[in-house]
Amino acid sequence: LEVLDVNDNAPEVRVTSLSVPVPEDASVGTVVGVLSVWDRDSGANGRVSCAVWPASPFGLVATFAGSYSLVLREALDRERVSEYEVEVRAEDGGAPALVGRLGLRVPVS
Repeated sequence: LEVLDVNDNAPEVRVTSLSVPVPEDASVGTVVGVLSVWDRDSGANGRVSCAVWPASPFGLVATFAGSYSLVLREALDRERVSEYEVEVRAEDGGAPALVGRLGLRVPVS
């Protein structure tokens, strides 16, 4: 008897912590938030990759299984952009792939 996992669960993304507003003079590499990501499926259907969309001065760094840090990748200029709308997208390895999304508002002080 072989049991196959159907890709019927989209990845879930939750904020564990978020430090906002972000100071304009924050250093590159500053951790802005910590996120938890998981998928209730198994095997390839449960493997998740994450990215920030659209391109912004923020990026994701995997810290350990299922946890990511939202970090500052470049200097901020509050006069140019005073607030960012960031979407974290988590995509599983299923076919077809399912996507989970989390929107974050990141103001600059």
